[in-house]
Amino acid sequence: MTGTVRRIVGIAGWAALAVAAAGAARAQLPEAAPAEAASARAVLDRYCVACHNARTLTAGLALDTVDPARVTDHAEVWEKVLRKLRTRTMPPAPRPRPDAGSYAALVAYFETALDRAAEAAPDPGRPALQRLNRAEYVNAVRDLLALEVDGQALLPADESGYGFDNIGDVLTVSPGLLDRYLLAAAKISRQAVGDPTLRPTTALYRTSPLLAQDGRVSDDLPFGSRGGLAVRHHFPLDAEYVVRVALRGRSRAGHALEIRLDRERVARFDLGERAPLEVRVPVAAGTRLLGVSFVEALEHSLPLDGRPPPPPITSFAFTLYPNDPSVERVEIVGPYAGRTPADTPSRRAIFTCHPDTAAEETACAQRIVGALARRAYRRPVTAADTAPLLAAYEAGREEGGGFEDGVRWALEALLVSPKFLFRVEEPPAGAAPGAPYRLGELDLASRLSFFLWSSIPDDELVDLAARGRLREPGVLERQVRRMLDDPRARALVENFAGQWLYLRNLPSVAPDTGRFPEFDDNLRQALRQETELFVASQIRDDRGVLDLLRADYTFINERLARHYGIPGVYGGHFRRVAYRDDRRAGLLGHGSLLTVTSYPHRTSPVLRGKWLLENLLGAPPPPPPPDIPELDEPGERAAPATMRERMARHRASPACATCHAKIDPLGFALENFDAVGRWRSREDGAGTPIDASGALPDGAPFDGPAAFREALLREPWATEFATTVTEKLMTYALGRGLEHYDAPAVRRILHDAEPGDYRWSSLIQGVVESLPFQLRRAPEAGDARAQ
Repeated sequence: MTGTVRRIVGIAGWAALAVAAAGAARAQLPEAAPAEAASARAVLDRYCVACHNARTLTAGLALDTVDPARVTDHAEVWEKVLRKLRTRTMPPAPRPRPDAGSYAALVAYFETALDRAAEAAPDPGRPALQRLNRAEYVNAVRDLLALEVDGQALLPADESGYGFDNIGDVLTVSPGLLDRYLLAAAKISRQAVGDPTLRPTTALYRTSPLLAQDGRVSDDLPFGSRGGLAVRHHFPLDAEYVVRVALRGRSRAGHALEIRLDRERVARFDLGERAPLEVRVPVAAGTRLLGVSFVEALEHSLPLDGRPPPPPITSFAFTLYPNDPSVERVEIVGPYAGRTPADTPSRRAIFTCHPDTAAEETACAQRIVGALARRAYRRPVTAADTAPLLAAYEAGREEGGGFEDGVRWALEALLVSPKFLFRVEEPPAGAAPGAPYRLGELDLASRLSFFLWSSIPDDELVDLAARGRLREPGVLERQVRRMLDDPRARALVENFAGQWLYLRNLPSVAPDTGRFPEFDDNLRQALRQETELFVASQIRDDRGVLDLLRADYTFINERLARHYGIPGVYGGHFRRVAYRDDRRAGLLGHGSLLTVTSYPHRTSPVLRGKWLLENLLGAPPPPPPPDIPELDEPGERAAPATMRERMARHRASPACATCHAKIDPLGFALENFDAVGRWRSREDGAGTPIDASGALPDGAPFDGPAAFREALLREPWATEFATTVTEKLMTYALGRGLEHYDAPAVRRILHDAEPGDYRWSSLIQGVVESLPFQLRRAPEAGDARAQ
């Protein structure tokens, strides 16, 4: 084996590639730009000398049986090789590597060949039949009926695949789930229409015992308030309701409690009077804001000399030994003497007409059912679509004895219809089995709406699609801009970023109360809100996605500022604050990410490194082999004191060494942040200085989080980060995992977005206009997934 051969992929790796390339250097390469083809051919000629008899596997890639001159025969293999060449991780360190020109020639050749092959024979993939997930169901009910419902109370959580819970392959339907849909439809239809036969029930809202109620806890509560909670509750009828409050801690004179409905005070209690904390009030039907809070006592206010108050008692101690009273729960009981409401947002959305006589009821019902079905089914409807709904109307009218009962029954039937619960994309008549076809415009409108809004398309989008105008020049682009400007686009932050950045995991993390007694629910909520506001600002301001790593600002309130050690921030409201140094810049300094990638009692370079590889660099490590021993803790079996020393002992196992060589250095880059995201310069317990040095997979060194971030912003990693964001967006948009045949579309999106610094609008528009989003593969004959 010659020394030159070692320079590309190492002894074993390039030997296999050289065998595959031996005949390709003299063969006719796939059509490409002449300069790129000549450069690639020269590199292949240079590095296939004396290697034609080798056989091996390189990182799971069998390269001895594939021909680089025929990339279409093994496109999946060459896409993996291309990614390794692009990041210069082939050959792996410390083997000698070729010069930049050799890498560039091979990358250019394979990209050109693979992209041209994909253009000649496109494969848009075929997502599985998709059911609305819980978030989409809740949003669809909101947009269809102007009704806010509690999805967690109505439906179970969905399974996730490829990092998201809108993946068709995992959105299965069980008999138990069908029962929940039936119960949800009955409850929602009664809430939307109004059912005067409803009997009083109790809705219970609890506060977390780890919520410190020593200040204003919600923007929905008045200034000058302390503690309590604010909830949006749906009152189903015009009726009287009892609001009852239970406290924890000592109730004593000097404390007053207020109950407010839509920010108007309806009751005030002096806690020294020992009276029941309940009030019976008339409430008009609809979703209303109920707030319960204490009037701020003098000792909690800012001292007159302007100095800030002392730090509050930790929530853990506050729970065990509460000093001031706090709200434990709020009960809403009713309705009493309920009446069908004359007007609510839901009734306005449903009753587009009101019959004056019995003779007008059928025609009015047809109009109502047709309008609801058109919005719910996301397309113009036919008589066949509305017939079962009108049959339910007739049955309900006879059973209940009235027009509105019939409408309620029809609505209940609509909410359990497969045409509402599933996103069905029908192939055109005559589509050849397995052949790609262009989506109909109504199906395209639904894809677009569920991508950007996690909900059904609005009337404007459906009207354009129904008239065949959505693909007219400029129309689709204008619709994407309009939808991103709509408040419903917050779903991108809540559902896309919330899962990509693991924000949904924050409610379940439980830092050790002995080591982190100050971690309370106020901080937990602040950590999540910081990242949500930051990502929302990036999308709203149409920043380049690299700003996710380098932005020199964040959004914090007083609780989070105290946690980060940022002075001069007071109050519970969030505001944009510029950092005074670069150690927390971008997402990598957010306490939310640092907390969900830690263990309850310590940091985890493995969890953090794995998250970085999967979610920022698009290179997830393989799952660990079975029976891997746990990491030694300090004091156990003479374990080394520092985290780096313990990880070095762990990597001594051959079964662990390969993967940890890639994972651990990335995780150590963030070791200056403890398990709840606070900055530290010395290791907990050991007291030794933190060593946050390491190297990226291509060997680029760094020392500390700021240098790590700068290394990620250099090539090839800046492009890899933009690639990963694009791949995550496309996975979420398509509702399926990406395959090798999607890679050319991703490269096209990045190529078009690069001149604008990969702005969010460019990436999102690129996904919407991409072949996988616009096309679909017809089912094969006998395919079980055929719709």
